[in-house]
Amino acid sequence: MSISNDLGAPSIEQYLHTQAHKSLLRFITCGSVDDGKSTLIGRLLYESKMLFEDQLATLAADSKSVGTQGDDLDFALLVDGLSAEREQGITIDVAYRFFATEKRKFIVADTPGHEQYTRNMVTGASTADVAVILIDARQGLLTQTRRHSYLVSLLGIRKIVVAINKLDMLDYSQEVFERIAHDYRAFAQRIGLDDIVCIPISALRGDNITTPSTNTPWYRGPVLIDYLDSVSIAGDMPTDPFRFPVQWVNRPNSEFRGYSGRIVGGSVRPGDRLRVLPSGKEATVARIVTQDGDLDLASNGQSVTLTLNEQIDISRGDVLCSTSDPAGVADQFEATIIWMSEEEMLAGRPCLLKIGAKTVSATLAPPKYKINVNTLEHLASKTLELNEIGVCTITLDQPISFDAYTQNRDMGGFILIDRISNNTIAAGLLHFALRRSQNIHWQAIEIDKRAHAALKGQRPAVLWFTGLSGAGKSTIANLVEKKLHALGRHSYLLDGDNVRHGLNKDLGFTDADRVENIRRVSEVAKLMVDAGLIVLVSFISPFRAERQMARELLDRGEFCEVFIDTPIAEAERRDPKGLYKKARRGDLKNFTGIDSPYETPEHPEIRIDTTTISSEDAAERIVAHLVANGVLLQA
Repeated sequence: MSISNDLGAPSIEQYLHTQAHKSLLRFITCGSVDDGKSTLIGRLLYESKMLFEDQLATLAADSKSVGTQGDDLDFALLVDGLSAEREQGITIDVAYRFFATEKRKFIVADTPGHEQYTRNMVTGASTADVAVILIDARQGLLTQTRRHSYLVSLLGIRKIVVAINKLDMLDYSQEVFERIAHDYRAFAQRIGLDDIVCIPISALRGDNITTPSTNTPWYRGPVLIDYLDSVSIAGDMPTDPFRFPVQWVNRPNSEFRGYSGRIVGGSVRPGDRLRVLPSGKEATVARIVTQDGDLDLASNGQSVTLTLNEQIDISRGDVLCSTSDPAGVADQFEATIIWMSEEEMLAGRPCLLKIGAKTVSATLAPPKYKINVNTLEHLASKTLELNEIGVCTITLDQPISFDAYTQNRDMGGFILIDRISNNTIAAGLLHFALRRSQNIHWQAIEIDKRAHAALKGQRPAVLWFTGLSGAGKSTIANLVEKKLHALGRHSYLLDGDNVRHGLNKDLGFTDADRVENIRRVSEVAKLMVDAGLIVLVSFISPFRAERQMARELLDRGEFCEVFIDTPIAEAERRDPKGLYKKARRGDLKNFTGIDSPYETPEHPEIRIDTTTISSEDAAERIVAHLVANGVLLQA
């Protein structure tokens, strides 16, 4: 591609000005494996003259080397950049490509078709205005086609192109085209998609991509590029409520204080009165600052810095809203969850929720239901597996400002992050706040934790004993409590077996039940700490995430992790309850250390190696730790 300065041709400045003022359309290509998504995008790049001569030469050489298309150019090679993709002939990562026509600029996301990479498809769709869904004419509608269409609908994309590809392999059959188009429209109607254009194409041969094909004289609709050039995208109207998530508090010096971010709804002018959420404080816009100077008006999509007339506390993650129509504030929601982790969802396990620039702690309740993407049935489920979609209640540790996803993508879309690995495990769409999040408030009480503890002459704390079955947790915890009792201290021992006779008798030993087991015990231990007690918790508690959750429920210094470190061979040799023998015979499923994992503590406050120290000496050491750390105030 070159830009000419010959007489009559536009100058560089004119060209750049024209490009800068073209509208931008973001679209996604999706569908099942080998439907031709990468080939289609490569064809669009080729036909729009967006390839340099060296790229064309490389494409020709690579096409000849791969040899999958005979003497023809293999346009998929322009997009499938990963070596693993070329070897397998599929798209794995999300590839973004840029091209332009005389009318418009485009950013296209080529997303994976394989079910294993559905999470990548969600990433590409999250910012798209239009979805181009490819269907292999030889295959018709497949499960992945339906899954992608359902996700497109969930993510708020309403403009759909159904590109029925590879018709060249079926002699450009009008009957096949019309049958697939009819089947797709019937499914789309059930998921709320009605703005659909079906186009018969051959991405490899170029039929109906940029010019009408003589091979489909029966087709009278638009070719693909004409549709993309002309489709109207309903942007936010000036009357939409103003939304401005703060990404950065901008303080280059003591005289300037601004709030930087991108407007995700409505518009703002100097003099507008805004509300800061979740605090609810209000202030007036003084200036709209940009690198090119101050603005009199800023609208949706613009990145700006706002200064205010009033000095109020605003932090990263807060949202500035119009006072006449502010966003909601809540800490409990119903949400659609798209599960992206290869490990199943464990209800009750804490994770991080990131919405805009705000990150908070969150827990998911068991799904109300999951969705069969083929039949759209609502199915009962206790968990979600990779690529499954369900509706759940989600609870946060603090209120956030939000809009329903159907009203504002940026204010209602979020991701969930694993606290240990920092991996993204799910994407979510907020539906609405639960009423109880506004109706339930913390009741202030005068006799608090400090008063309870002072009366007992001690500092409340939790001693969390963790280790394999048979390690000696209950034995050592019992000895510690006897010593505390002899010292006149107020304590209580929560033992795993005892609690399962009452509070947790409805729980089994699956990973999900183990998570809920520890969540309940952690909440009970917190209440006992509020009562001023020293609480001894003796549970296998195999997962680090749940032990961390228990720690974070308490104030700093109140949680002491005691790792009873006994090798599994020694624990199995002791086997005081005969559980290891049952597990080895296969009579006891999900047994920790045998067919269920135990995650050893990384930084416990106390580590007891029971192969080198007696239970009595271990108890003495733990009590000494309590004395040294001021838990036993009068000892």
